[in-house]
Amino acid sequence: MTREEFLRLAAAGYNRIPLACETLADFDTPLSIYLKLADQPNSYLLESVQGGEKWGRYSIIGLPCRTVLRVHDQQISVTHDGVEIERCEAEDPLAFVETFKARYNVPTIAGLPRFNGGLVGYFGYDCVRYVEKRLGKCPNPDPLGVPDILLMVSDAVVVFDNLAGKMHAIVLADPSQDNAYEQGQARLQELLEQLRQPITPRRGLELDRPPAADPVFRSSFTQGDYERAVDTIKEYILAGDCMQVVPSQRMSIDFKAAPIDLYRALRCFNPTPYMYFFNFGDFHVVGSSPEVLVRVEDSLITVRPIAGTRPRGASEEADRALEDDLLSDAKEIAEHLMLIDLGRNDTGRVSEIGSVKLTEKMVIERYSNVMHIVSNVTGQLKSGLTSMDALRAILPAGTLSGAPKIRAMEIIDELEPVKRGVYGGAVGYYAWNGNMDTAIAIRTAVIKDGELHVQAGGGIVADSVPALEWEETLNKRRAMFRAVALAEQTPASDA
Repeated sequence: MTREEFLRLAAAGYNRIPLACETLADFDTPLSIYLKLADQPNSYLLESVQGGEKWGRYSIIGLPCRTVLRVHDQQISVTHDGVEIERCEAEDPLAFVETFKARYNVPTIAGLPRFNGGLVGYFGYDCVRYVEKRLGKCPNPDPLGVPDILLMVSDAVVVFDNLAGKMHAIVLADPSQDNAYEQGQARLQELLEQLRQPITPRRGLELDRPPAADPVFRSSFTQGDYERAVDTIKEYILAGDCMQVVPSQRMSIDFKAAPIDLYRALRCFNPTPYMYFFNFGDFHVVGSSPEVLVRVEDSLITVRPIAGTRPRGASEEADRALEDDLLSDAKEIAEHLMLIDLGRNDTGRVSEIGSVKLTEKMVIERYSNVMHIVSNVTGQLKSGLTSMDALRAILPAGTLSGAPKIRAMEIIDELEPVKRGVYGGAVGYYAWNGNMDTAIAIRTAVIKDGELHVQAGGGIVADSVPALEWEETLNKRRAMFRAVALAEQTPASDA
């Protein structure tokens, strides 16, 4: 972009203008770029593996963000360089997020990647309470104490093209500042110079070590209490109160490794469509989620229900046998069909009439430790609505709550012993151009104060077996704990 083009956009009313450069990066990886440019608080790395097998084309590296929005209940705080610059209380913090994003008027520049900045972070499970007032405030204790919403203003990003081996570095310039164009161009040159520098070598993670024994974890539930909760849910179902509920347990262990090494191990052991590493300063969120919560791109809404699980087999033949078993399991099929209907209904609330389509039905996707039944639902966003309206309609996913959704969440409040926090919420971005891409926060670790917390659950229906439901939660956390064992080969002092 020339200086004259920059000034024309400023005169047109844009208050943030992306400046970009493109360079070969065939000697780098997204992880090495993150370590060179962004390895500080309020930074992130987003990657993708499609279908558990093929790396997505683009990875996103978010450079340290100076402005951060945090929400606890109805209390909103905005900080800049660690100093609070705005504090308020809002009955509907999601509406505040929408108006906050609107403060940034950013043009769409031809030739740039589809994501070149926005609000990046998470919306916790309990954000549903801003929409569904019937639920009230969460009645359970909150031992983690992380924000209900945490969004970073991502105004400097690197988008890595895994196919072409090149990258786009993008910074937002504020035309109200003196010499904004020159300062933005200088910033891009600084980034290129940083890329030429070597990174501090990290100790290798030895993949051929014998598998470590599962760590002893502290659970929010005992096995007996969890199984009794399953029985209680079955009683509610038999009484006609609900059709399905998705309880969960939080498993916690001591964690002394560098969080980035956990991410390195996780991307090796459990590559998924949504892989993310967030350094929020006082805590980290590291995950490999298989399931989109809501994606909105050019007004097309996509949700992708996942329900129905089997462990992976030891061979291709064993995998095929497990797939056949899964697709012939009446309980699993009934549960999945229920969640397809819920996904269609949620999407239909904010879609043009007649536009909701089931584009994939009950296909099998394989991941490192498990396989799932997956379907795909799309809809055209109604004119006048935004991606935030889609998030309101769909959060939390039926696969993390149940059906009917509100009654299922009331039962979860009754039975689960702690507030869910990040788990079951939405992790991803709300881009300047209005697009949104979020994953369901599952297979996700919250690392805080020397502890790692991972939560897992399962859908309970009328014929669920309590002991098997407990075992399913253990299967779902297995990849994370295996990654922990590998990460802890590397002392945190090497970070």
